[in-house]
Amino acid sequence: MAPPATPLLDRVKVPADLRNWSGDQLKQLAQEVRAETIDAVSQTGGHLGASLGVVELTVAVHAVFDTPRDRLIWDVGHQAYPHKILTGRRDRIRTLRQQDGLSGFTRRAESEFDPFGAAHSSTSISAGLGMAVARDLKGDTRNVIAVIGDGAMSAGMAYEAMNNAGALKARLIVILNDNDMSIAPPVGAMSAYLSKVVSSRPFLSVREMMARLARRFPRPIERTARRAEEFARGLLTGGTLFEELGFYYVGPIDGHDLDHLLPILRNLRDAEDAQPILLHVVTQKGKGYAPAEESADKYHGVQKFNVITGEQAKAPPGPPSYTKVFSNALIAEAEVDERVVSVNAAMPAGTGLDAFAKKFPKRCFDVGIAEQHAVTFAAGMATEGLKPFVAIYSTFLQRAYDQVVHDVALQSLPVRFAMDRAGLVGADGATHAGSFDIAFLGCLPNIVLMAAADEAELMHMVATAAAIDDRPSAFRYPRGEGTGIALPKRGTPLELGRGRVLREGSAIAILSYGARLPECLKAAEDLAAQGLSCTVADARFAKPLDTALVERLARHHEVLITIEEGSVGGFGSLVAQHLLWQGLLDGQTRFRPMVLPDCFIDHAAPKVQYDQAGLNARHIVATARAALGMAEAKAQPARA
Repeated sequence: MAPPATPLLDRVKVPADLRNWSGDQLKQLAQEVRAETIDAVSQTGGHLGASLGVVELTVAVHAVFDTPRDRLIWDVGHQAYPHKILTGRRDRIRTLRQQDGLSGFTRRAESEFDPFGAAHSSTSISAGLGMAVARDLKGDTRNVIAVIGDGAMSAGMAYEAMNNAGALKARLIVILNDNDMSIAPPVGAMSAYLSKVVSSRPFLSVREMMARLARRFPRPIERTARRAEEFARGLLTGGTLFEELGFYYVGPIDGHDLDHLLPILRNLRDAEDAQPILLHVVTQKGKGYAPAEESADKYHGVQKFNVITGEQAKAPPGPPSYTKVFSNALIAEAEVDERVVSVNAAMPAGTGLDAFAKKFPKRCFDVGIAEQHAVTFAAGMATEGLKPFVAIYSTFLQRAYDQVVHDVALQSLPVRFAMDRAGLVGADGATHAGSFDIAFLGCLPNIVLMAAADEAELMHMVATAAAIDDRPSAFRYPRGEGTGIALPKRGTPLELGRGRVLREGSAIAILSYGARLPECLKAAEDLAAQGLSCTVADARFAKPLDTALVERLARHHEVLITIEEGSVGGFGSLVAQHLLWQGLLDGQTRFRPMVLPDCFIDHAAPKVQYDQAGLNARHIVATARAALGMAEAKAQPARA
């Protein structure tokens, strides 16, 4: 299929190229950007719905503001594809999320038009406020604009930043992109007219004049005048909450109508008040592409798809994903124990809990993008005898670490953490990699930590967590398909702190924690072919550690290798700590922990990422041979 015709877009290399265009030209440009976005994402996959929803807003902001001198911050980055097209990256837009290609999110190293990198939500207002304060301290005059979605506004961090911005009276423009109609009343001509009026210089001047005049009245009259003005504006605009936080509220307006957007943005650009402003725009996810409009959830993140039919490419039939196995295992536990409940932070489908919600609608809780609240909310349920499972991506659990420590671990509450997307995650890259949970949970007292080597083990770990009622527990599992192993109808609780041996040998011991086990077994086969006998064991638990197994492997093998899909400070460190105290590393045992390297690994296919990380079978073989003093391997192992 031929790419869409884009005569106006072809003239745009950077946003400055469109600054003097007419409204009609900008409308046509928006349609061309939309077509280009659809065509590009159909070839790469990615976050389509959110990007289509902000096409007109993106065009308008870049047409009105002097980016990159004016700082434009996109929250999360899901909606930044049109922004990338207009900011000098169109020639690479069909490399989105591919190895050595454009990131799926904003990224400082990628462009001067990305002043702040984002892939986790609700950071934009805090970052924007920091930039605004820095601007004022340096005596600059640039604008700072933060675009945040209504979903991201469910996170406490957004309100912390707004509260601070209101107190500082910093000149900051926040654009609330409401694409779910969850806040806004119906949008119409009157609403747009009022927004234009209240954003204009005359209105701002009159408002300031009235405020000064009110200060000259006796105190009771002044308070009455202020309250009357605030109440009237609240009735007109619906912005009472934001006004109370110290923001000057404008909206709601139609985020797809350039005739409304352009003059309002110009008014806000030219406003001289030292006060933060919130512009509330209402948009539609998937706007302009019928399949995405009709099914916004399915087109939030897409595989490659046919532009004409909207049909997404389907992977060939294979084993169920780990996420689906977790979902089924949790449902199986909930069917026999009514105390089992689930919690997620705005990710019911991503964590597989949409199926759980259909089965047990009153026992599934989506708390919004509020990971801190999710953990403490679950802790509260645990105090009352429920069995909460917090299903969360490993990378998002980082956002709630204090709650895990203070509200769960310190009180020994039996909250169960199901950590999806453990290890490297492919196209989402470093921002979404589950690299650190083994290390940051492994240092906590009295917690049970597990890692699934295959999907059957995952089922057993769900059952194990359900059975633990005196302390917190967590289990991790990777993104993508399982190994295809046969699955039981329901998991069986494991004995705490007991691993398993899958292959016996004499020279080399490989102790795997997590889903690298198939690579460990492959490495053992390769070593055996070279005359090196190899034991392979699955640790299952990092805490409590199977100390008897660890000691046996260290005592009876020349080399002990641990391998994990996590950073330094994780499972290998726990093993080393124990062996050192037992004096087992003072003799002939050569211990080699293999972990993710001390760097962030960019987006690529997972197989490529693990090769870059040095955690594939050939790297294990190379590590074993080097430890034995044999010929230096061609591939270098991962090092902390």
